[in-house]
Amino acid sequence: MATTPAPPQAPPKPTWDPRRPEQVFPWLRPTIRIRLTLLYGGMFLIAGILLLSIIYLLAAQALHEGSGQSFQVTGTNIDITSSTCPQLDSAKTNGELNEILKQCDADQRRHALDDLLSRSLLALLGLAIIAFAFGYAMAGRVLSPLGRITRTARAVAGSDLSRRIELDGPDDELKELADTFDEMLERLQRAFTAQQRFVGNASHELRTPLAINRTLLEVHLSDPGAPMELQQLGKTLLATNERSEQLVEGLLLLARSDNQIVERKPVDLAEVAEQAVDQVHAEAQAKGVMIRGEQKPAVVQGNGVLLERIALNLVQNAVRYNIPEGGWVEVTTEIQHGQAVLVVSNTGPVVPAYEIDNLFEPFRRLRTERTGSDKGVGLGLSIVRSVARAHGGHISAEPREGGGLVMRVTLPV
Repeated sequence: MATTPAPPQAPPKPTWDPRRPEQVFPWLRPTIRIRLTLLYGGMFLIAGILLLSIIYLLAAQALHEGSGQSFQVTGTNIDITSSTCPQLDSAKTNGELNEILKQCDADQRRHALDDLLSRSLLALLGLAIIAFAFGYAMAGRVLSPLGRITRTARAVAGSDLSRRIELDGPDDELKELADTFDEMLERLQRAFTAQQRFVGNASHELRTPLAINRTLLEVHLSDPGAPMELQQLGKTLLATNERSEQLVEGLLLLARSDNQIVERKPVDLAEVAEQAVDQVHAEAQAKGVMIRGEQKPAVVQGNGVLLERIALNLVQNAVRYNIPEGGWVEVTTEIQHGQAVLVVSNTGPVVPAYEIDNLFEPFRRLRTERTGSDKGVGLGLSIVRSVARAHGGHISAEPREGGGLVMRVTLPV
């Protein structure tokens, strides 16, 4: 007799809950809002008590001085004298005497109130200065974790993904923000590590079959008894294979150059530009393009190989995208406004201003097909922009009047 299988049991519940534990009294959490409320409320209360105390003392002193008897009776006859009310000597009748006494009393009260007002304003000004200074110091102390978070973010922007905030203190909004930022940095570091591992593996896996294909084609082409059609096909396949190798190298370099440069060394842009000019000199002579320009010393901190790729790509593009006859390329390096500048300008076809941004996109060329061109694989300017950004610089392009472009790369010294 067949038995009915028992229904599958539910998986056991995890013993660890990844969510944050709920507090028994959440309203007792020392949040930034509560702390700032208590801080500035207490400051206001203390300032108010001090101000009231000072005003009370000043008012008591003013009333004591203002309500004092300003005249005295001497002799058997009524003889009233006062140093603060000398008009009493001119009184002839009782009516005149009463009017003068009333006027003098009003003057004394007005003088006491004016003195109270001026002293109160001075006291208020002093307390305001003290309150602002104390509030500024306390706000800096309370918000100091934000400065720590900002410094860590700047260090991370400099490609130091190993930095963490690790903020200690009360469990408030700032600590929650710092912990979230640390978690984000951890994920970013894992992502960049995985990307570098992928680039390394792809570099090997993509280069190997292309190298094998090139070797096989070269072996078959070296056979003198091969038919002419087979040799022509082999040359076409070899050119296609070479183009694929260039494409792979460009893609791998573009992937690596998107990251910030960690290890930096002094590199002279003048030497980099000279090396690039020497490598393109033969191609420029074959196309009838003259290369000129003065390379002044401009030392930057960066990767020499990647910086050389910047100059090489720009000079190669300037030579290849030029006019058939009488063309020239000008390569200059110098220091301008505390920054190293590499400028590559050339004659060539007229480039509309609205096409400038498209030139820096991968696989984009000016009014040409995406594939099948003998001038490159369409990654040169994309690599230049990525390498410049990795070094903290930028590249800009401007159309020349009459045709051609002016490429300007600016790098921090």
